[in-house]
Amino acid sequence: MSTGSGSGEFCPRCGDAIERPPDVELPGGPGGGPADPDAVLCDDCYFEEFDLVDAPDRIEVRVCSQCGAVHRGNRWVDVGARDYTDIAVEETADRLAVHVDAREVDWGVEPEQVDENTIRMHCLFTGVVREAPVSEEVTVPVYVARETCDRCGRIAGDYYAAIVQVRGTDRTPTDAENDRAVEIAEEYIAEREATGDRNAFITETTRTDDGVDMKISTNQMGQGIAQHVVRELGGSVSEAPTLVTEDGDGNEVYRVTFTARLPPYTPGDVIDLGDGDGPVLVTSAHGNLKGRRLETGERYEADFEEGIAPDARKLGERDDAERTTLVAVEDDHAVQVLDPDTFESKTVPRPEYLDPDADEVPVLKHRNGLHVLPEE
Repeated sequence: MSTGSGSGEFCPRCGDAIERPPDVELPGGPGGGPADPDAVLCDDCYFEEFDLVDAPDRIEVRVCSQCGAVHRGNRWVDVGARDYTDIAVEETADRLAVHVDAREVDWGVEPEQVDENTIRMHCLFTGVVREAPVSEEVTVPVYVARETCDRCGRIAGDYYAAIVQVRGTDRTPTDAENDRAVEIAEEYIAEREATGDRNAFITETTRTDDGVDMKISTNQMGQGIAQHVVRELGGSVSEAPTLVTEDGDGNEVYRVTFTARLPPYTPGDVIDLGDGDGPVLVTSAHGNLKGRRLETGERYEADFEEGIAPDARKLGERDDAERTTLVAVEDDHAVQVLDPDTFESKTVPRPEYLDPDADEVPVLKHRNGLHVLPEE
């Protein structure tokens, strides 16, 4: 056993004198002894069993093979991953522990793809312990376990809590309305997904002879989608709950059908209100129906009681209009145009929006006669 000088302390394991700078004191623990029993060892004995890194023998990462979500803690987290190398690096970093005495620690990793489900992580750590540089290499295999997350399992099992129906009032929704309603639903769900809501999904979308049916994951989202549809396309929402089961606590569970009932008329429709003031070109179906009189060009708005569905008869649509020659301006109230079918000159009302210098104007021929429409 050495009897060298220094701090006056001796290693309790090998008996050698410990060379410790006089200004270095061991941290105290309970009872006045050192907090770390290994702190009293000499450098040789200390480093003999020193591990810079504590690494697990293997790491398993649970991922959803359908949507790429990763299971962390007790829940699934959307990461949208298809290449799981970055996920393996993150999981490895979380599971490795560096010795508390190490300072100035740095590390790097080189992933090695062994097979489709195994990534071998080669990690190199460096640091400083007891003023001496140390390094250590560890290799940790990461196994990717492919499963089906709760959300994808519900979708595959045709799970839904609400139905959103898009219907018209005394008519069938147009293809454009059906397409836009589906887009609104998908945008709404995407916004909820972006906030991390994994309960947001559309199970199924079906086109029917009456409109569109969409199966939605929750009643709250079904209601939100229906309200967004009528906010843009007009109309109103009705609800019809149906009792489907009871939960484990005996509470009744309802599936709700939300019907987005679109207005009877849409922008571009030409309608006859039967009030003697001539046809109206519908410009808005939000709130009260709004439009323009084709005989005068004056603005029209339905009464509050009539709302979006005044008593009227549809004469045609803007898309049915044809361009024809403006023959002459007779006076402030009448012009002559060529009938697009017979090419005869016809006298028709002159609305205020008509450009008297135009060579051609759009006209709509319908059961009540011929009228000039405003330009787009």
